[in-house]
Order: sequence, then structure tokens, then C-alpha cells
Amino acid sequence: MMKAMFIVHVHVHVKAECVDAFHQASLENARNSVQEPGIARFDVLRQLDDPTRFVLVEVYRDTAAAAAHKETAHYATWRDAVADMMAEPRSSVKYANCFPGDDGYAL
Repeated sequence: MMKAMFIVHVHVHVKAECVDAFHQASLENARNSVQEPGIARFDVLRQLDDPTRFVLVEVYRDTAAAAAHKETAHYATWRDAVADMMAEPRSSVKYANCFPGDDGYAL
């Protein structure tokens, strides 16, 4: 059996007055994150019926890539910049890819 992609959904509830700043900081982090060789995809999603809620969809080639991401300067910059913007602590749910196959992600 092939090793499946490691996918993390990070749920973030942002203070209303910080939505724009959080959005911009997260886009900058995502733009840098997709340059990492171990990241296949990094999506920033904003909830339609509540713009203070975001989901970051992080698709890593393996768990080592997820750990490496946490060591990057751009992640540290994002983490520190958004720390006081959150209305509550962020949470995450981890997944293994089932379909489509991992080979469907760009290298």
C-alpha cells in the first residue's frame, strides 16, 4: 500500500475586527507554503455565512513535510502575527487521503 497524503483542516474563528488582517496574513503564508517541496496544496477558505470563520486545508506529501512546515520562517511569521487575532484557539482535524489518488496532485 502506498503512503497517503497527510491532510490537515485547521479551523479558525477570528475576531471580527481582525478578519481582513488575518485573511492577508494567511494568504501570504499560503503563497509561501505552496513553494515547500513537501506541500501539495494549501487552501485558505472563508465561511460564506460567517466571515469570521476560516478553514486552512493543508495537504502534505507525508507527516515529515507537516513537521518541516512548522519550522519555516513564514509559518512562524504567520503564527505570531495572527495569535491575538483569534476569537478562540484554533483547532485541527487530520486526515489520510482516500480519493482521488495521491498521484493526482502536482509535484
